Amino acid sequence: MTDTSSSLLGKAANATPAPIASRIRGISDRSMAWLFITPAIVLLLAINIFPLIWAIYLSFTNFRANRPNAPIEGVGLSNYSRVLNDPNIWQAMQTTAHFVFWTILLQTLIGFSLAYLIDRKFRGHAFWTTVILVPMMLSPAVVGNFWRFLYQPQIGLFNYIVSFITGVPPSSFEMLGSVQLSPWAIIIVDTWMWTPYVMLICLAGLRSIPDYIYEAAEVDRASLWRQFWSITLPMALPFIMLAVLFRGIENFKMFDMVTLLTGGGPGSTTEVASITLKREAFESWRTGRASAFAIILFVAVFGLANIYVKALNKVKQR
Repeated sequence: MTDTSSSLLGKAANATPAPIASRIRGISDRSMAWLFITPAIVLLLAINIFPLIWAIYLSFTNFRANRPNAPIEGVGLSNYSRVLNDPNIWQAMQTTAHFVFWTILLQTLIGFSLAYLIDRKFRGHAFWTTVILVPMMLSPAVVGNFWRFLYQPQIGLFNYIVSFITGVPPSSFEMLGSVQLSPWAIIIVDTWMWTPYVMLICLAGLRSIPDYIYEAAEVDRASLWRQFWSITLPMALPFIMLAVLFRGIENFKMFDMVTLLTGGGPGSTTEVASITLKREAFESWRTGRASAFAIILFVAVFGLANIYVKALNKVKQR
């Protein structure tokens, strides 16, 4: 036990009755640490574990939240069977996979490119880093409303920029009202908002590469292209994969941006899994089936993330 810990325990012991003071003096640092963090752990478990257990229980019942006084009956695996055989849910899962794939691809490519450029430490790189990080600091509600205004076909700036580049009349297309364009409208907004997050992680990976490795490569007369493929990319790969993991989990749960921009429309073109889950639970009031769907999503994300983390650990051990 350190002198500081001993003095703190001594002061605490002097301020308490004798029977309790003798116990305080005998507490080790490890026990004192557990004494302080146990309430926080219990609170976190209550907030996170209890809802999960409750959702698992409801997934095997016919419970409806709009009829809380109705008798609850067990239905076995019926809810899971209905979810897995519902074509609307599979369509929502395909839409979610489409969003996850393209947002991760674009955010990774653009984020790593920006990180690579900023790592060059050109003049004013700190200022431009701060500017690039601005979208990530904004609230999703602000971003959603801001881009809804930009996407307006009559007065929105986005259509006029596209018209200036391509020559197409600005009022001839509508990003949020088109079946073909609305998914890409959401992908563009999510990429604009969260690419800085990927950039920060990639930049941390690039800054962690020791300079002496590049100096040794220059002694061996390795070209910049060779240094990039043999040093930069392999050593930054674990950080890139970590960014992909974080963004993949978050984008799989995408809800707020889709709700603010399209609400799942037009039709069900942009209806992702989280919106389908919300409609099952709070519009159709099939709480038991919604719980089963939530558990299936949790198992899918947890399983894929576990496989991905194992691959990440193998990359880190190289």
